[in-house]
Amino acid sequence: MKKKFWIIGVLIALLLVIVGCASEQKKSQETSIKQPEKKDIQELTVTTSNELATLDSALYSDVISSDAIGQIFEGLYRIDQDNNAELGMAESEPSVNDAKTVYTFKLKEAKWSNGEDVKASDFVYAFQKVVDPATASPSANQMDIFKNGAQIRVGEKELSDLGVKALDTKTIELTLETPIPYLAKMLTGTPFFPQNEILAKKLGEKYGTNSSNIVGNGPFELTDWSGTNLNWTYQKNQTYWDQKNVQLKKINVEVAKETSTGANLFDGDQVDYTGLTDEFIQKYQGANSYHEQPKALIGYLGFNTTRKVTGNVHVRRALALAFDKKAYTESILIDGSKPMNGFIPSDFATNPANNEDFRKENGSLMSYDVKKAQNEWKLAQAELGDTDLTLEILSSDTGSAKKTVEFLQAQYETNLPGLKIKLKNVPLKNRLDLNRSGDFDVFFGTWTPDYQDPINFLEIYQSNGGINFSNYHNNVYDEGLNEIKGELATKPQERWTKMMQLEKQLIEQDAPIAVIYQGAQAYLLSSKVKQLQVLPFGRTVSYRLTFVQ
Repeated sequence: MKKKFWIIGVLIALLLVIVGCASEQKKSQETSIKQPEKKDIQELTVTTSNELATLDSALYSDVISSDAIGQIFEGLYRIDQDNNAELGMAESEPSVNDAKTVYTFKLKEAKWSNGEDVKASDFVYAFQKVVDPATASPSANQMDIFKNGAQIRVGEKELSDLGVKALDTKTIELTLETPIPYLAKMLTGTPFFPQNEILAKKLGEKYGTNSSNIVGNGPFELTDWSGTNLNWTYQKNQTYWDQKNVQLKKINVEVAKETSTGANLFDGDQVDYTGLTDEFIQKYQGANSYHEQPKALIGYLGFNTTRKVTGNVHVRRALALAFDKKAYTESILIDGSKPMNGFIPSDFATNPANNEDFRKENGSLMSYDVKKAQNEWKLAQAELGDTDLTLEILSSDTGSAKKTVEFLQAQYETNLPGLKIKLKNVPLKNRLDLNRSGDFDVFFGTWTPDYQDPINFLEIYQSNGGINFSNYHNNVYDEGLNEIKGELATKPQERWTKMMQLEKQLIEQDAPIAVIYQGAQAYLLSSKVKQLQVLPFGRTVSYRLTFVQ
């Protein structure tokens, strides 16, 4: 009898063990099933508002291209999580001479995405390419900070005279025209990225025209871009020196020119991040997925000063004064953007003496005023000898751009009697081509600075500047810029005063530009996405530290 009970006990114990094992196996399977798929693959799908124009850091002049280049390249410094400059390709902070004009950097042991070593000569090549008059780089004047840069840019000196030298394969020496306290910030900018010299020289004009004609040294590689298609992919760059801290393996990018397209894709769980504008802001405000990021971006009108009508300063002033910026930001954008009366945005730069915000201290310039606009318009009509005038506004073909120029058309034709406005909406790449060729009356565009200093705005309108699409020339303005970047660089208070003077000259007196708004980035973001860095200036977004939870 005892033996029988003993056998039964053993069987029960064995059964419990089997059930327990099965239970544990089932529990393990359930745990595995509950783990989110994307956590394993670390993949995102995002939208962007426009097509990609180029991957050449010497030729870009739009935010979309700058964003893409910023994902696949890295300079001596990069932007950290707090939007400050931190060491990138530089191994350590540079040694600096007593005069603070010679900086010597040692490079990290790093490779291009094709496995070749990143060399000091790759930086030298890239900087020389930007300043070379033959390149016609929109960013050429940014190389004025280096010794002989300004003279090389206008063809007065040789490329080899530029104050950028490779002392050996891993040492680069930068010689400045004058000390620059904000140098580290500047060097985070897109124009200061290296280029693989061997590949760039081999490809020539084909360099950066599609994803097969580029190699990078940054967190990601760009693939699947033919040069014209409206989607591309970022793949984690396994050769990136800091690749262990890059968690995303793949980012799929889709162009959504209409906000409704991106919003519908987000609602259908087909994208993880998309930008928002106009009526969609009101729809999503309050949702956990809705976010806003103030930016230093400006939206503006550029006037072609070489044309008969827009070459008249009274026409330009009238156009700058004749539209209601508040109505525009509240009825068209509705994304947190603010009316902008000046060139330098709010919360971007402060007086070194008292921390007063630049925009507040320099006042409201060219705010909406129909009476003043009409007075300027009458002066223009008298000087031009015609009361009926026609102008065409050029813009890209995004939904937001179309609504912007339609708003301006209505405002101008109402507030400036005798003015007829035509509209021309084209793909961004075409708009930029028309800007460069001067084939426009007025254009609508946006600008985001590469680094946090007012000079990055003001120098846009330097004579012969690469993105001075208005073809504005003023010797007094040019001389002021040279002072700011030269003798006043180490005199912060005098430099500040001069920058305020130049802003007033540009916006109020000469008016080659009419600023409309200071932008904000409204966007939808999946709750699974962590540490997506939406940048207040420079590029729009960084995926370097982003991950899916």
